[in-house]
Amino acid sequence: MSRAMQCQSCLPWGSWMQLRRSLPGSRGTRSVYLCAASVPDATGSYFLRKILRASSNSLPRGCVRYQGGSQEHSVQPSSSRHGLSQLRNVASSDAIKKHQKRLSAWFSHQPNEERQFGPSFSLDAVHVDPVIRESSLEEILKPSPDLTIQNQLQQPCSQVISLQNLFDVDACGRQVKNVVLYGTVGTGKSTLIKKMVVDWCHGRLPRFELVIPFSCEDLSHSPASISLRRLITKKYQHLRDVVPMLGASNLRVLFILNGLERLNLDFRLAGTELCCDPNEPVPPSAIVVNLLRKYLLPEASIIVTTRPSAVRRIPGKYVGRYAEICGFSDTNLQKLYFQMRLSQPGCSGEDSTGSSSGEQENLVEMLSRNLERHNQIAAACFLPSYCWLVCTTLHFLYFTRTVPPSQTLTGIYTSFLRLNFSGEVLDSTDPTNISMMKYVAKMVGKLAYEGVMSRKTCFSEDDLQQCFEVEMKTEGELNLLDVFRSDVFRFFLTPCVQPGKEHTFVFTIPAMQEYLAALYVVLGEKKTLAQRVGKELSEVIGKVSEDVAVVLSIISKVLPLRFLPVLFNLLKIFPRYFSRLSGKDRDAIAHTMAEELFKEEDYYNDDVLDQINSSILGVEGPMRHPDEVPDDEVFELFPIFMGGILSRRNRAILEQLGCSIKNLAAFEIAKAMKKTVIRNSRKGLPPSELMDYLFFLHEFQNERFTAEAIRSLRTVNLSSVKMTPLKCSVLASVMGTTCHEVEELNLTSCNLDTSSLRILFPVLLRCKALHLQLNSLGSDACKEIRDLLLHDKCVVSNLRLANNPVGEQGAQYLAEALAGNRSLTYLSLLHTALGDRGTEVIAQHLAKNQHLQELNLGYNSLTDTAALRVVEVAKKHATLDKVHLYFNDISEDGKRALHSLRMDRDGVRALVFLTAGTDVSEYWSNILNVVQRNLPFWDRERVRQHLALILQDLESSRRQTANPWRKAKFLRVESEVRKMLGKLQHGTL
Repeated sequence: MSRAMQCQSCLPWGSWMQLRRSLPGSRGTRSVYLCAASVPDATGSYFLRKILRASSNSLPRGCVRYQGGSQEHSVQPSSSRHGLSQLRNVASSDAIKKHQKRLSAWFSHQPNEERQFGPSFSLDAVHVDPVIRESSLEEILKPSPDLTIQNQLQQPCSQVISLQNLFDVDACGRQVKNVVLYGTVGTGKSTLIKKMVVDWCHGRLPRFELVIPFSCEDLSHSPASISLRRLITKKYQHLRDVVPMLGASNLRVLFILNGLERLNLDFRLAGTELCCDPNEPVPPSAIVVNLLRKYLLPEASIIVTTRPSAVRRIPGKYVGRYAEICGFSDTNLQKLYFQMRLSQPGCSGEDSTGSSSGEQENLVEMLSRNLERHNQIAAACFLPSYCWLVCTTLHFLYFTRTVPPSQTLTGIYTSFLRLNFSGEVLDSTDPTNISMMKYVAKMVGKLAYEGVMSRKTCFSEDDLQQCFEVEMKTEGELNLLDVFRSDVFRFFLTPCVQPGKEHTFVFTIPAMQEYLAALYVVLGEKKTLAQRVGKELSEVIGKVSEDVAVVLSIISKVLPLRFLPVLFNLLKIFPRYFSRLSGKDRDAIAHTMAEELFKEEDYYNDDVLDQINSSILGVEGPMRHPDEVPDDEVFELFPIFMGGILSRRNRAILEQLGCSIKNLAAFEIAKAMKKTVIRNSRKGLPPSELMDYLFFLHEFQNERFTAEAIRSLRTVNLSSVKMTPLKCSVLASVMGTTCHEVEELNLTSCNLDTSSLRILFPVLLRCKALHLQLNSLGSDACKEIRDLLLHDKCVVSNLRLANNPVGEQGAQYLAEALAGNRSLTYLSLLHTALGDRGTEVIAQHLAKNQHLQELNLGYNSLTDTAALRVVEVAKKHATLDKVHLYFNDISEDGKRALHSLRMDRDGVRALVFLTAGTDVSEYWSNILNVVQRNLPFWDRERVRQHLALILQDLESSRRQTANPWRKAKFLRVESEVRKMLGKLQHGTL
């Protein structure tokens, strides 16, 4: 078909900026349409095509009970009963009822992605109707006025039409029989058709007595001639008693033709002959043409869904109404979708609690506020598909308790593309038959990659022309680009909403730029001109050499010429040489991955999971001034997506999308990565970067590679990383690939709770030094720690629990752990609110322990009784030789008693003061360092009082000694204490 017949939403050549004018919902409405029976808008056309292609033999026989707003069984209206009464026999009526039950059961099924990435919702649970705008052929041809995203969110629309009214009479009073429903990829065409079918099945579409859906993709694969009646009974065998009635009764029939862009229709009489007999075998495309001509079953109603580029394949005289799906052009629709989706009872998992419900409400509120700011996410959520992606990502970030191999961020994005692009060909009229996703990876992936390399997220019209148009040389390439611009462009790129950048484009979701850039690199599209020419020559010479080899072998038998074998070997040199060069390409991919993963300028950013969370929910606080210099763009997901795409599962999905990544290529890239990624990981990484590296290993899903990488990590420092359940699960999953002992695991100030400790339990068992300070771990968490320390495989020797609200009950659990543990040598309970009673419990069980060497009970409000009780037990202990008791409420008498302790005589030393009689304690610097490190988390007034007492004690001891060397030491320590007191009073410490 000539491109002159293309949809008029295809814009003039080279005018990329006009794409903003036809964004979905350019005449958006503020009205909210909520349907009682519904399904999430992002499950995509792929699943609907599977449904429509399924034969009646595969349809479930059971009836799914309707649980929406209506009764259990649908009540047929009087008009419907009147139509059914005209059928020849009761069997036909029963057949239609069976048809309704089977369609309802089948169309109510959700795709695997819906169940895999969150709770499965029924059709009657979550659905918000997208805006449908009545259009016309003239309006399709005429470009829309130039509108910004902000204007589109507020522009009123008087042409909105509901799904139930699509077949109402037109403005001239004529009955509409043929409706063309069009929209770009991701606007919800297929989901809307699913909803329409289910509505009919439950009696909510009484206009029609029979609905027959067809997939045009399925029809395109059946070139053999077939009659209409045979086609219907082939797909729906239970309608064999109804089919003879078609055209012979007043039965109101609706044909649904989903995905018309997959059929090459020819409405010329010379191309498709007229046919009015439903029993005459003709090609499926001829059946569709004659149905639309109203030459075959003229009383039947037809609704066609298609992409914009294929709208003009149907002549305007055969179309009664054009309707455009505008997606969620109103932010109220977006909010409603998120409210319904994220507030479902099962959203937070099986163990849903009141706190989880509160977290769901908080997510909805934060997301709503971000939408109200007219942030970029509001522009993205014009497309219902992206609303699904946002909800799925939030579910992954907040409600993931375990991470099976299928649960990866890369897997979410790959499955998202599968839902929208699986089986999709960019242009069915093009002989190359290139898959839509392959074209996107090649064209949009190039733009994404160049943006990542130049750290750019906004692209001008010149950038788009340079990337998309510079290599266009043939008519076919230009035609494909036209289709891409009208059907797919707005799925990936949208006008920027940032002030001052309204005339630039950004990727709809920031992470999508990094995903497509990663796909572009891994697919090997990043090649120089020499590499591309070399590959083509290699393929040509390789094919020619096979034919020449056969000819030479025959000639050599007749004419024994010595130069023939030499000539044959020369032909093989180039392909072999090029295969070695392709191996270098895979080394380059591995090098790119390592270089981007360990960029030092990104070392002190938030980890990637927090970055994704901020991009969706926004950053709380004052908005940035327009004149303020923005932060540098960060692309830390790019190398992580590269690793995730190489996983076996994602490669299998991408294969379905036409993006093939061979097993050998993945193996060679992984092999090359060992030389770069693992070597760089052995360098000291900041905590956030180490978390990114662990997440990369999880996304890579290569257990052998991960095990080798983890064995090189003897120390794991994740301090100050907010360890959500997802991050804990990733850490447990990655560390679980080996069983080696970890020298040190630092989880200080990581927002851990009881559930976090449960998830990390197998990892904690193998850690010798375990830092759990500043995590608000209460008595319930101490119960988990008790179970950890009593486990027969526990190797923990150094446990730090400072600045946690352990309390008396927690002390009871820890005391029980001390009594039975055989590995612990150091235990810090500094500032854990033990009090005298908690300390007494620990002292009672301490005698049963035979391995502890050092115990820190500082800053726990201990009095003389508790302090001396612990010291008495320590004197008799076989290994305990050091007890920290500073910053406690010990009297002067208690001080003197503790001063009198001698290591050689009592076997224990109590660290209480900076002095030891008339000398400075050898541990004075340790005590002051502990105070300085923990001061942000302690009561400053109480610390100031203690430091004043320490200063008085130092001055008193200095006056009592006559040794000038000791006096100098006292003066030095006093100077340090005075400095600390001064900074404390001025608020600079």
